Amino acid sequence: MEVLKMANSRVSLLRHSFNSFLPPSIFSPSILPTRRFIVSASISSKEPLVDSISSSSSSKEAAIPYGDSVKPNDDRWKPMCLYYTQEKCTLMEDSTHLQKFNHSFSLKHALDAGGYKNKHSEHLDFFLVLDLEGKVEILEFPVLMIDAKTMDVVAFFHRFVRPSEMSEERINQYIEGKYGKLGVDRVWHDTAIPFKEVIVQFEEWMTKHSLFNGELGGPLNRAAFWELGYKDKIPQQCQVAKMKLPSYFMEWINLKDIYLNFYKRRAAGMRTMMNELNIPMLGSHHLGIDDTKNIARVLQHMLVDGAVLKITARRDPRSPQSVEFLFENRIK
Repeated sequence: MEVLKMANSRVSLLRHSFNSFLPPSIFSPSILPTRRFIVSASISSKEPLVDSISSSSSSKEAAIPYGDSVKPNDDRWKPMCLYYTQEKCTLMEDSTHLQKFNHSFSLKHALDAGGYKNKHSEHLDFFLVLDLEGKVEILEFPVLMIDAKTMDVVAFFHRFVRPSEMSEERINQYIEGKYGKLGVDRVWHDTAIPFKEVIVQFEEWMTKHSLFNGELGGPLNRAAFWELGYKDKIPQQCQVAKMKLPSYFMEWINLKDIYLNFYKRRAAGMRTMMNELNIPMLGSHHLGIDDTKNIARVLQHMLVDGAVLKITARRDPRSPQSVEFLFENRIK
């Protein structure tokens, strides 16, 4: 028995001596990186975490994740507060909340403005970057207003959209499948409104920024939608909502067509473009507000490279189903 005690004592001493040469953090399980699903209703991403979530944190908050392109010693990339993007955040005076969640759409940090070659694309002052989400009905309507001269975001509009021709059970299944895996289904249920209301609020927003005159109608004022192909989504949703297609949706710039004609190569979508242009993706793919910001970064890159942006498609106002494609070489 005495021999066994002496052996255990020597083992403990050896372990203590070995550990003394190593940083204590190596064997501390609480700080090892883990991959989790972030289920906060306020955020827009699922990312690897560098520390565990504090037990004292609010149920609407989570530990700060790092974006794939951000190093631990750099400024941290933070997920967007999805209540803020819809003008519903009530924690703007809460320093902890502001530290954990992003409340800015500025793209200046990603831009080398010194190389900007293109100042006036078809005499447009603004680009409205739009990325609609939803296959059956539109679920998300995010827009970033980009200044054509500074190439930075000057305003934004974001709404989650509640389907109008689905049962509650089907909606719940649909949202769980679409947003549940991103951890933002709760904020969708908290804020989603019918498409008709979204359009009313969107027109008020455009009028506020002098992009559209609701009384006169017609196209946008010195601005154009920049998107990945909404030729059918908006008309279909208007039909479902039993409303007339708004006049400002009669023309647009298709990113895929501009990319094809400028770089002389096809890109199936945003991820392909970002990979080819060496732009790291931030946020969650297929969360519309994150995709819109990433598309805006592609837009910035193309403008810096010298791309001239032109309207690529136009509808006949007398027959909106009829679309004239203005580029002979285009993605079909």
